[in-house]
Amino acid sequence: MPSGTGQAAALILAALLLLPACSPGQGGGTPSGGTPASPTVSASSSASPTPTGSTAPDAESTVPAPAPEPPVGPSSGPGQGNAELAITLKPSAGEPEVHYTLVCVNGVPDAESKHPTADAACAALKNNAGLLASPALRTDQACTEQYGGPQEATVTGVVDGVPVDDAFKRTNGCEISSWNAAKDVIGATGGAA
Repeated sequence: MPSGTGQAAALILAALLLLPACSPGQGGGTPSGGTPASPTVSASSSASPTPTGSTAPDAESTVPAPAPEPPVGPSSGPGQGNAELAITLKPSAGEPEVHYTLVCVNGVPDAESKHPTADAACAALKNNAGLLASPALRTDQACTEQYGGPQEATVTGVVDGVPVDDAFKRTNGCEISSWNAAKDVIGATGGAA
């Protein structure tokens, strides 16, 4: 074999061995723009290479996620009286839902409010910012077994910058009590919608 051919073969072999280091996505090398490439590491990559034919465990699924913090509702007591709420009232199973919008600024209803008792609702929220934060029923809590009616309501939005997402029913004494406390905001009086 002539020496020129041997040198050319050696150069081709060396280039082939170095080629993967310069390929896109393999790290290293200098792109055509002339600036060094920054290596990127994905969140699921491991620091050591994985042997061919096996798969690395997904780091995201091997460690359980921490339990989410329970949502914190607005605090009880006087608030700023600022609210943006969407209220859905379902009078009974056969009747259509009624939708209200309540927007309060400093305890006073804004012009975009579409609510039957907007003045009373905004005043109630200013007097007690935590009005919509129904206490979670404990398993050992005794509630009177009385039925207040089929009415249901949901209230979602923001009160004094704190997210609100609450549901109201009238199926036992505890739920009736929460309903009655929030009736101005719900847009219903007592058991009547």
